[in-house]
Amino acid sequence: MSNLNGWGLTARLISKHFGALGDRVSEAIANFDPETATEADRDRLADSLRQTAQKLAAARSSFQKEADDVVKLRQLIATDEQAAGTLGDRLAAGKISEATITLFCDELEANKARMPQELQEEADARQYMDELQTIVDALSKQLADFDSAAKKAMQALASARAQQDLQNLRAERQAQLAGLSGMRGNSSALNALTRRAQAISNEAAGLKIVTDIGQRPYEQAAELEAIRKSVSQPAIGNESALARLQRLSGQQPAQLAAPAETATLALGKA
Repeated sequence: MSNLNGWGLTARLISKHFGALGDRVSEAIANFDPETATEADRDRLADSLRQTAQKLAAARSSFQKEADDVVKLRQLIATDEQAAGTLGDRLAAGKISEATITLFCDELEANKARMPQELQEEADARQYMDELQTIVDALSKQLADFDSAAKKAMQALASARAQQDLQNLRAERQAQLAGLSGMRGNSSALNALTRRAQAISNEAAGLKIVTDIGQRPYEQAAELEAIRKSVSQPAIGNESALARLQRLSGQQPAQLAAPAETATLALGKA
């Protein structure tokens, strides 16, 4: 049987050690900086959890062995105590020697004397196992808290960076608008070009006034000529057939009247 004396002290030392580790982990979580944090803290925590879990598995095996030893010892003592009631009759009948009875009694007394130690070893093994279980549970929670804190911190960092990018973009756009506004209001080249266009427009308007004045006599003379022509030339729509014929032939009206008159006289004589 394993001697488990001192396991309670060992468990308390381990608990103290991992308790200090837990404090450091808690401090690391409180001061977690996703800009500079690495996987090292989490790896150390996870490694401690693995080591403690392995110790817990061994402690469970040891406790089970100690518990089984206690059960076996109790069964052995109970069996020997039952057998002790029949050994006296067998000794009186000469079926068993005193030396054998003495050996039997020695073993029964030794087993009974060992029982408190076995019970203590079982209790120590249970305490060690229970404390390791507590440490494993604490480390598991710390690891989960660390992951949760890291996730929240990374989300907060991502949100802050998004806000920073948005504000930078807004500032850049405002700067561009300010620059364009300044160009529109304060550009000397643009102002000069505007003034030049206005001057040219004014010159063109002045030339139009001058040319309009110079064109006026010609327009008036053309109007007078049109008036004269309208008076001297009758409207074609009111022209008689005879006058039209005279105009088209280029002959005088009298020249065309003679043949007509001759024809009239000839008809009279006949």
